[in-house]
Amino acid sequence: MPDSSNRFHLAVALDGAGWHPAAWREADARPADLFGAGYWTDLAVEAERGSVDLVTIEDSLAVQSDDPFEPDDRTDRVRGRLDAVLIAARVAPRTQRIGLVPTTVVTHTEPFHVSKSIATLDYVSAGRAGVRVQIAGRRDVAAHFGRREPAVERQIREYFTETADYVEVLRRLWDSWEDDAEIRDAATGRFVDRDKLHYIDFEGRWFSVKGPSITPRPPQGQPIVAALGHGGASYELIAGSADIGFVTPRDAEDAADIVGEIRALQQAVGRGSEKLHIFGDLVVFLDDSELAAQARRRRLDDLAGSEYRSDARIFVGTAAHLADLLQEWHAAGLTGFRLRPATLPHDLRQITEQLVPELRRRALFRGEYEANTLRGLLGLPRPANRYALA
Repeated sequence: MPDSSNRFHLAVALDGAGWHPAAWREADARPADLFGAGYWTDLAVEAERGSVDLVTIEDSLAVQSDDPFEPDDRTDRVRGRLDAVLIAARVAPRTQRIGLVPTTVVTHTEPFHVSKSIATLDYVSAGRAGVRVQIAGRRDVAAHFGRREPAVERQIREYFTETADYVEVLRRLWDSWEDDAEIRDAATGRFVDRDKLHYIDFEGRWFSVKGPSITPRPPQGQPIVAALGHGGASYELIAGSADIGFVTPRDAEDAADIVGEIRALQQAVGRGSEKLHIFGDLVVFLDDSELAAQARRRRLDDLAGSEYRSDARIFVGTAAHLADLLQEWHAAGLTGFRLRPATLPHDLRQITEQLVPELRRRALFRGEYEANTLRGLLGLPRPANRYALA
């Protein structure tokens, strides 16, 4: 068996034509296809060709804007999205091994609905589903629903606390059917054992959910839950509720500090024995030379009318230089990386055709898929059902 102790995991974050706002104007972009199933399938298939562990799919409850907190009226940017969960469900039958982790905004949605959507995705994908939970405190988002006031700064911590309850409801609903609850015995006329369906009886500040789910327990038992964090309450959410935390370090020292903080929080909430992945996020501009990558970024910035900025570190260079950085950050404690391609499909192909082979030469990434489920790929056990009788 090859030594896997030095390996790390790879994820790719898919968003529109790419993470740079001018990406849709590139020669190889497909702006006319952004709202078609074939576009997203092609991206996922390409990521799977590189044996990437999973793709995430961005989503929101407001039209995109350059300002993360306020809407804008720009018409030279990609605006509009398809539903991320429905994209993943469409992509699932066209892929075989890659994990599919759509984003769901939990602030204005109900956990009962999301639980069955993600459980269904787990069935459609034969055990490759997850969900990235995301909060929304924007005023324009709140105005779509009219049921709550938009968040102010002091309420952000409450939004993350609410999200922790939301994840707990998801997990209880996924467990509300025992694994063998479905009998399907035509001879006796019994399709289900009602004693193996359970009320979850969740009572909290934000949710009161009786259960059970309408969807049987997913193939993975518990689909993967992921969250993006930038410190404070978001790290507490990752430590207490997630299977994967996406974080945004600036360098190896910062990565080590972030990992140490989340691991301490994980220990404090009693999850010290559980496997929790911490992935570093980077936006990537990749080319065959550093000069070519820099020139492409400058050209895109000129088209956009401003220098591109991001919450995550922006890497501009070659796949070999990126491999150096990932290796350094992995040594600081990160167990994987989520790469955000600046433009699609260019930077995705650089990942699959240049970066992955380079990582394999360094024995930092596996040669092929080694499991059929996302939990298996990530080395996470299938959890026991909390409601099953001994």
